[in-house]
Amino acid sequence: MATIQWNKLHSGDFSGVGALVTGGAGFIGSHLTEALLSLGATVVVLDDLSGGDFANLEPFGAKAGKRLESVKGSILDKATVERCAKGCRWIFHQAALGSVPRSVEQPELYTQVNVIGTLNVLEAARDGDSIVLPKVETMPVQPRSPYAASKVAGEALIRAYAVSYGLDTAALRYFNIFGPRQNANSAYAAVIAAFAKALIAGKRPVIYGDGEQSRDFTFVANVVHANLLAARSAKPVGGEVFNVAAGSRISVTALAGMMAPMLGRPDLKPVYEPERAGDVKHSAADLGLAQSLVGYKPIVDFPTGLAPTVEWYRQVIKPGA
Repeated sequence: MATIQWNKLHSGDFSGVGALVTGGAGFIGSHLTEALLSLGATVVVLDDLSGGDFANLEPFGAKAGKRLESVKGSILDKATVERCAKGCRWIFHQAALGSVPRSVEQPELYTQVNVIGTLNVLEAARDGDSIVLPKVETMPVQPRSPYAASKVAGEALIRAYAVSYGLDTAALRYFNIFGPRQNANSAYAAVIAAFAKALIAGKRPVIYGDGEQSRDFTFVANVVHANLLAARSAKPVGGEVFNVAAGSRISVTALAGMMAPMLGRPDLKPVYEPERAGDVKHSAADLGLAQSLVGYKPIVDFPTGLAPTVEWYRQVIKPGA
């Protein structure tokens, strides 16, 4: 990951305190865990390893020693969640099932994990210490897939628990997060990961639709920063939902055109396939509420984050794999 000096951004706010990171062995969760440990926190990582890998924690886990505990378990297991949350000042809830296409295939599973799992985490928080629960605006939500619907339900629960039980919660609405450690091997891999895998294998990247769809691609360090800002907010966030993004957008075709030369394959032009069910045409975030609530501004722009991400894939993906 691009080198971020977390101590300069969040010095002293997390030293010596306990935090639970659900999904902490996954892509976003492992980056958040790494930042928390660098700030002196004691971290419990709870992950069922369906999408994560404890190997993601190895580069920094040994240095943390006893300040890091890794627990294999599901957020659907209430007893395990309660045990992991005990003594933690903060819970960063990153465990969820992603992928719009997979949610269309398995709506019941997505409802269980993303809704009931979130409820279990909130219940554990209610029984424990005070909490900020990151996950984030005022526009009417119109979910186009079971995945989106499950996230809207989770946001509603987070707000309800803030009002009903006095938990200081925050719901972070992530926009197309990318960076090192994002899995490129899943059939539902995010577009940057999928493009990298294809290009390294000498294959043309696949675009679903006309390629003019645009996304607010957001480097993972921005998400970590937003989570930490929400946790250390001097004033209660009160269950508010706010966007975490880079504040700019790029088309999927333009993305492919940027990545191919970076991986030495400018000759590999995209192949276009039919649009997938549940996909949205354009996605761009207004960051005004995030800035006013917790002072969030992106710390890494898209081009700066893309370079180390592509380099990471170059190192970990074997040609022809």
